[in-house]
Amino acid sequence: MRPPGAAPRVGRLQEHLKQIVYGGNDGIVTTFSVVAGFAGYGAEGAATVGGIAVLLFGLANLFADGTAMGLGEYLSSVSEADVYRGARAREIAATRARPEAGAAEASRRLAARGLPEADAGAIAAILVRHPDALADLLSPTDGADTSGAALRGLVTFAAFVTFGFAPLLPYVLLGPAPETFGVSVAATFAALVALGLLRWRVTAQGLLRSVGETVLVGGTCAAVAYAVGWAFRTAA
Repeated sequence: MRPPGAAPRVGRLQEHLKQIVYGGNDGIVTTFSVVAGFAGYGAEGAATVGGIAVLLFGLANLFADGTAMGLGEYLSSVSEADVYRGARAREIAATRARPEAGAAEASRRLAARGLPEADAGAIAAILVRHPDALADLLSPTDGADTSGAALRGLVTFAAFVTFGFAPLLPYVLLGPAPETFGVSVAATFAALVALGLLRWRVTAQGLLRSVGETVLVGGTCAAVAYAVGWAFRTAA
């Protein structure tokens, strides 16, 4: 039992669910796009261009895009913190220059959150004497902490590579035979379902919604990749 008013505890998996789902889904779609593009291009699918080409393009995309996404997540977190710190500094300066305006804004926001106007005004009158605390209320985000930025980037990369390897695994185990594409489709579907189940387990949302949305998004992107390969074959 946590003390009254304490923030609910969030586990590590919940804390990084965004990075896992985002990275995992993009990893699956990125590598399957390579496989589906080759399959859509020729009747023999990946066998037409050879398994080495599929694995080369697939692995290059997997690790290059995974690295880009991991670094992008890190830079995004750092940039968000920079925006927060700038907004907070401006709020502190504005409160010190015009305390009455800061108190009015604080009172308005507290009242908008459901506090009675008298209580909101009393709290705002106290906060205006402490510009740092008032800035925390008025600033647009609480993302100043960059201590976990590197870890979030690493989790994104790991999820991208782990889930993204699923569409390529059949080509590693079975070679570039025409029927391998069907196995790759099944492996991709299984990876998307696993990602949806993870999302369901962590968020406690509906099972059908969690799995269905994940499979629908990934499947749509995969269908687009196959269609592009088919279009090139038709135009050739």
